[in-house]
Amino acid sequence: MQPIATVLIYSDNAETRTQVRLATGRRPAPDAPEVQFVECATLPAVLKELERGGIDVCVLDGETAPAGGMGVCRQIKDEIFRCPPVLLLMGRPQDAWLATWSRAEAAVTLPVDPVEFAGALAGLLGKSSLSGV
Repeated sequence: MQPIATVLIYSDNAETRTQVRLATGRRPAPDAPEVQFVECATLPAVLKELERGGIDVCVLDGETAPAGGMGVCRQIKDEIFRCPPVLLLMGRPQDAWLATWSRAEAAVTLPVDPVEFAGALAGLLGKSSLSGV
């Protein structure tokens, strides 16, 4: 039986969380594991889920307020032991330097493009703890 990956989605926008779920489907690529989601709309909820463990990849919305995904990414990279890989959702391509600053492993722009997003997520799932790294 293939493992199931747990993906945390952080966004204060329910439509953005829906776009992520729809772009992923049951699995983001044929060779990727099936995915289950944990949705968070606030930073305290994100921190609680990460401390609980079992998250394979985080998808963080850089447009979330008041704690944007880029700042949250940098914070969890500093504070969470063995922090899972992070896929950032950016409002504009010009924000790619901020994604680098935040130490995210990957970034895509909003609105979510299903092909681009699924490819980026599948790549991160291949690097997550599911692969034994």
